[in-house]
Amino acid sequence: MSVVNLYSDTQTRPTAAMRRAIAEAPVGDEQRGEDPSVNALCERVAALLGQEAALFLPSGTMCNEIAIAVHCRPGDEVLADVTSHLIHFEAGAPGALAGVLIGTLPGRRGVFTGADVDAATRALTRHSPRQRLVSIENTANLGGGTVWPLATVADVAAAARRRGLAVHMDGARLLNAVVASGTPAAEYGRACDSVWIDLTKGLGCPVGAVLAGGRDFIEEAWRLKHRWGGAMRQAGIVAAAGLHALDHHVDRLAEDHENARRLADGLADLPGLAVDRAAVETNMVYIDVAGTGRGATDLVAALKDRDIVMGALGPTSIRAVTHLDVDRAGIDRAIAAFAAVLGG
Repeated sequence: MSVVNLYSDTQTRPTAAMRRAIAEAPVGDEQRGEDPSVNALCERVAALLGQEAALFLPSGTMCNEIAIAVHCRPGDEVLADVTSHLIHFEAGAPGALAGVLIGTLPGRRGVFTGADVDAATRALTRHSPRQRLVSIENTANLGGGTVWPLATVADVAAAARRRGLAVHMDGARLLNAVVASGTPAAEYGRACDSVWIDLTKGLGCPVGAVLAGGRDFIEEAWRLKHRWGGAMRQAGIVAAAGLHALDHHVDRLAEDHENARRLADGLADLPGLAVDRAAVETNMVYIDVAGTGRGATDLVAALKDRDIVMGALGPTSIRAVTHLDVDRAGIDRAIAAFAAVLGG
């Protein structure tokens, strides 16, 4: 039987239809603005996110790091949730590339408020770093795939602007939030000075992300893209995958969310496992295995022996992420495998 890979939604493979779109893509020199597929993708994402312009980049991490470097100067401070991707999964890039500090905010499941921003900002003196930017991660990965309510985004943005701070949204899984909440992507995007979406997670593309913002912001972002080696040539072959995904893979994210809830329900009934079903808002399920008396790494290895792949995110924490390569039957296989491992 095939492997059920729930390690991450980055594990998807291009569908047959996406591969056809890649093979047939019109291409040109992306760096010179001559690739029609890249241009079409950027125009579409800018409109989707309610921004003036957009830039195609190799990865979401590059989107975050370029945005920080455009908004900030060395020695400045960025405010972000303590669980944010910026802190945990970008290899120290904010400090290494932009020379900025990250000030942490005490959010709830990855979501903080305008009051949290107010509490973290301080009067500027010659002794303190300048605070330039607030970063929102929507959905919040380590929060459990949490959706930011639009009202909370607006509250944070208002607090930031009262303090003279710009607002950036790490929207790696923003379209999951859009599908789960019914909030249009442009409403989220217009609340921010910069925002991006990843093509390689729920959308199922092999590479790429798109950063959006004002025209002046994107012009400066282009300079950093070139400086950091992100400029490409006939990149339409991968941009075409993004265009295909926007046409065919957005509405179906609801299936991933349903499968995540099914997985959570099935695992919550197994002895020794603790799953907060109410916290499963999108395509992530966090499983506390402390009650089994076994470690997360041990259980993940035992599941892999049964062709079920999940990730250990701590001594007793396992994460499972649903995506377009895992159907309902795969979810049922994962539940059955977990039951067998615990029973054995």
